[in-house]
Amino acid sequence: MSQNIEMECFRIDESGYTGFDLLNPDQRFQGASAVAISDEDAARLIKEHFPRLQAPELKYRSLSRRDGNHQRLLSLQRDLLTHYKSVTYICDKRFLLVLMFVDYAVEPFYYERGMDFYANGQNYAMASLLTVAGPTLLGQPAFDILLAAFQNAVKDKTPEAMKALVTAARATRWQQLPEALGPLAQFAAPECLSAIANPGVDTDAALVVLQSLISRMEVLADGAYRVEHDQSKNLLRYHELLQRFIDHEQDVEFRQTQIASIKFPLKLTEVTQVDSKASPAVQLADVMIGAAIEAANNMTGLRSGGLDPEALMSLYAENQFIHLTPSIDFEEQRRFREGTQASEVIDYFAANFFGPRKA
Repeated sequence: MSQNIEMECFRIDESGYTGFDLLNPDQRFQGASAVAISDEDAARLIKEHFPRLQAPELKYRSLSRRDGNHQRLLSLQRDLLTHYKSVTYICDKRFLLVLMFVDYAVEPFYYERGMDFYANGQNYAMASLLTVAGPTLLGQPAFDILLAAFQNAVKDKTPEAMKALVTAARATRWQQLPEALGPLAQFAAPECLSAIANPGVDTDAALVVLQSLISRMEVLADGAYRVEHDQSKNLLRYHELLQRFIDHEQDVEFRQTQIASIKFPLKLTEVTQVDSKASPAVQLADVMIGAAIEAANNMTGLRSGGLDPEALMSLYAENQFIHLTPSIDFEEQRRFREGTQASEVIDYFAANFFGPRKA
């Protein structure tokens, strides 16, 4: 008699989602966590670590405000990271916007001239340099105005928005970094403006976050698996994208970095929304991403309070935490992204997953 084995399930929660606006000063980081744990095991862990919990659900933000909860939160996450499959992803949204600027307002200019701008992660190196040194080299607030104009041009896609973007580029000290800003400031490159105007291009970070989570979940899952997440408004965008990923049946694989690739069709077969109050496992995903976002804010000096970020980060194994932040160790970046298919990934995802859902 065959035994019915329940399909593996990853519970997901997100934090820091601001839609197309990646310059929101109050939410510098965006991310998500996925953990493969049953509601039964999750309920047991919550009761073990928070036996006196009176609230209807475990919420990281509420718990971390009290110093007396910090050690319990760290111990809970130690148990999760030691005994359950999980991945947490964090991105610096300002850096991601600069990376998108490089992808759409710079790269097409070089592509038209037969240069592979993505080879060995050159786009990441330029975006890192712009993020770290841009305000000094190009002038501030001119650089901030440029990023806002780019974000607005991607959103509106009107001739007026494109003109404002070129004007903003010319208002910077672009001659200090002509390799990056020359295409817009010197040439108003039509190939770049056309790329920005493409309906399949936006600055919503949800796809980037999910791409990274899924690349890891696909490795962690033993076979077909499913995803559950909360019913929050922000997660509706994630839900839609997850469903698109599931529905995509084309046989294709891309190498993104030395350690990450993504292959379709996915092993992921189903995504469902649940009430977090009724799902202890989703509550634990909230704890994981809440702590990670808080640590990122603390480590960059944007906020203070909550868990000791060093103590938290020491709990993670290398393959349990993914981050997208600027790095000016250009040689390390070159090695990490050598031989990757960045250009193909961007084109493929823009064509298949961005923009309005096809009927």
